[in-house]
Amino acid sequence: MIRREFASAPLIGLQQSPPGRPTQRIPAAPRARRARLDGMLVAAMLAVVAAYVLGYRLDWSQDAGLNIEEEEEETAGAQVPAPASLAPESRHRVQPSSPGEEKRALSYAVPAETAMAPAPAAAWTQSTEETDWEKMTAELAKVAPRHPGRVSIVLKDLRAGRFWAYHPDDLFPAASLIKVPVMIAAFYKISSGELSLNDRLVLRRRTRMGGSGSLKWRPDGTRLTVEDILVHMINESDNTATAMLLDALGIGYVQQQFPRMGLLYTGIYPEGMSIKGGRVAHENYTTAREMTMLLENIYRGEAVDKHASSRMLEILKRRKAVPSRLAKGLPTGWEIAHKTGLLRMACHDSAIFFTPHGDYVMTVLTGHNRSYHAAKDFISRLGRITFHYYTGTDRLARSVRRRHQFALR
Repeated sequence: MIRREFASAPLIGLQQSPPGRPTQRIPAAPRARRARLDGMLVAAMLAVVAAYVLGYRLDWSQDAGLNIEEEEEETAGAQVPAPASLAPESRHRVQPSSPGEEKRALSYAVPAETAMAPAPAAAWTQSTEETDWEKMTAELAKVAPRHPGRVSIVLKDLRAGRFWAYHPDDLFPAASLIKVPVMIAAFYKISSGELSLNDRLVLRRRTRMGGSGSLKWRPDGTRLTVEDILVHMINESDNTATAMLLDALGIGYVQQQFPRMGLLYTGIYPEGMSIKGGRVAHENYTTAREMTMLLENIYRGEAVDKHASSRMLEILKRRKAVPSRLAKGLPTGWEIAHKTGLLRMACHDSAIFFTPHGDYVMTVLTGHNRSYHAAKDFISRLGRITFHYYTGTDRLARSVRRRHQFALR
C-alpha cells in the first residue's frame, strides 16, 4: 500500500507535461555545451581551492605591485610587519650623528611598497655562494618554528650584503641587550666632552643591584673608571655597573639618544631595568632588526664615530667566562663580538662573527621559553647552522682557488 501511494504520488520539483502533450527534451548539442560549462566552472573552483591550500595568495583587492624584498624574506622565513602604532610614517625625525648612520638606519627600516619589474637576464643566474646561502637560510627557516616559544632572527652577511630574517620586527623584552645602546649613549656623552673614559664613578648603595656581575660584592665607596664600568657591564652583564652608568648619564639623557641611534621600537625605562621575574609596568622592548643594526653600525665605525666604535668593538670582543649561545662551538680562527640577554623567560644573543670567509652579524631573540637551558641550546643550534655555511669544504676550496688565481695575476 505504501509503495503504491509513493509510486502514484507526483514528484515534487519536476515539471510535468500537460496531458496529451509530448515531454519537452533539451537537444543533445546544448546539453553538451552546458555540461562543458559546468565542468569548467567546477575546475576553476577546484583550482582556487588548490591555490589556497598550496599557499598562493589570491587577493583580488590588492594592487598588482609586490614588495620584492618582503616577498623574498617571506619565502625564507615569515615576515611580520612592524607594530601599527609605530608605523614608518609616525617615526621620530632626529638628526643623525653622521650620514653613514642615517644610511644604515634607513637600510634597516621596514621597506616601502615597490612595483615589481622584470629582472635582467643576468639576475637569474645564481652563483654557488648564493645557492649555499639559500640552503642555509632554508635550514634556519625549518628549525626556527620548532622552538616551543617565540623566535626572532636576523642574519646579514657584512661582505656580500645578503639579508635574511624571521619575524624581525616582533617586540621582545630586551633583557641585558639594552646595555648595548646604553654603552653607545655613554660614548655620545664622551664624544661631546661631558664625560671621559678615565672619569671615576662611586659605587653607592642606591646603585647596588643583584643578579649578574661581581661589582655587587664591592664595598660602598669603591671608585671605578667609566671604562672599567663599561667592561663590567658588557663582559659580565653586570647590573650594578649598569646602574652606576645610568646614574651618571641620567636615564632621560639615554632615552633621548635612542632615536639618534636609529632606534624606533627599542626603549628604556626605570621599571624595565628591574631584575624581578614577573611583569613590570614599563618593559624595555627591542627587536632583532634594531639590535642587528646597532652591531653593524659599530662594525662599520658609524656608531658615534670611528674611534668610539673601535673601543666598543674591543669591549664586545672580550672573551666571556663561559662561551654560551652563539659563542658556543665557535670554529678555530674565528672571533665573536656579542652581547647576551636573559630575563623574564626571554633569552637572547646578538653577535658579530669575524671569519676567514667573510664577516656576518646575527641576532636571535627568544621569549616565552619553558627553560633557559633549552633556549640557550636552541640559539647555539642556529649558530652552528651558520658555522657550517661559512666553514664548508666547498666554500673553503673556492676561497683557496680565488686566492691562488689572484696570486698568479
